[in-house]
Amino acid sequence: MNTIAKKPITKRFQLLALIGYFGLLILMPLWLFVLAPREGYSIGFVFAVYVLPLLLPLKGILQDKPYTYAWANFIVMFYFIHGFTLLWISPDELLLVLLEIALATSMFIGCTYYARHRGQELGLKIRKLKEDLADEKAAHEHSQDQ
Repeated sequence: MNTIAKKPITKRFQLLALIGYFGLLILMPLWLFVLAPREGYSIGFVFAVYVLPLLLPLKGILQDKPYTYAWANFIVMFYFIHGFTLLWISPDELLLVLLEIALATSMFIGCTYYARHRGQELGLKIRKLKEDLADEKAAHEHSQDQ
């Protein structure tokens, strides 16, 4: 566990991310298996498509890893797409759809800024592509000289 203290803003973004994440983790199975089960789809299919992706970052989120918060945003994009699609085609589920969009938004904003602030606190840096290309070029030139 990291001993570097979190700033208050970092804690607020983490809370926002966790509310969105665990909210979606509760909402999706409740919605799709209890409140409005999907007719014509197997339980396994619905679980694999709508719930399983949310379980992928669970371990890293519980372990408080900033990189997990960052890449979890790729997963939350699916829930934005799902929510905005249903907003258009399923007005009878408006309340659940708006809740999904609100939770996905909370998760996205929270994860983005938590990863950024916590990464800065821990001194983590993502190398710039320019630096990577320069290192690769230098290594290639060095191997040709020998």
